[in-house]
Amino acid sequence: MQASTMAAADSTKTEGFWSNWKSKAMELLYWRNLKQSGLVFGSLLLLLFSLTQFSVVSVVAYLALAALSATISFRVYKSVLQAVQKTDEGHPFKAYLDVEMSLSHDQMQKYAENIQYYINSSLKELRRLFLVQDLVDSLKFAVLMWLLTYVGALFNGLTLLIMVVVSMFSMPVVYEKYQAQIDQYLDLIRTQVNSVVGKIQEKIPGAKRKAE
Repeated sequence: MQASTMAAADSTKTEGFWSNWKSKAMELLYWRNLKQSGLVFGSLLLLLFSLTQFSVVSVVAYLALAALSATISFRVYKSVLQAVQKTDEGHPFKAYLDVEMSLSHDQMQKYAENIQYYINSSLKELRRLFLVQDLVDSLKFAVLMWLLTYVGALFNGLTLLIMVVVSMFSMPVVYEKYQAQIDQYLDLIRTQVNSVVGKIQEKIPGAKRKAE
């Protein structure tokens, strides 16, 4: 009974953590706080542009050195200041050192189960597409892969990642501002796509979906 109660409490904490994390992510992407969003956006772009010029090892090493330089300098500064003022405020990072960062067994198991679920779902979907369980879906996937060959020829992985980051921090704001117009165009596109797919299903033998 006690174990189930503890598991339920951990599950509630985990759900609360993810809910809080999603809320903060949405605030960043929608620029609710300009300073925070600008700092995160600029830091991500700086990191990605650094990776275009240097290796991952060099970037990680430089970032670690920069962080260590800042923390060591601050620690020495506070120690000297305490010695001069003859105060005993303790370790300047004590509040952060006391923060609990470990994950419980139940939390680790929950994360592992979620990862396992997504991996299994992805493998089943890929099997369905490659073994042509539904001809139309497999054709859509083939067209997507064909388009990606052109995208890959024009941009490398880091360039695409930079574009994704820029889109993440710009598209939500644009959509929020012009939602009615964008939804109208998306509905038109969806209607045209469904019409084309319907015609393909009628003309290609075996392309019609089985009635569920």
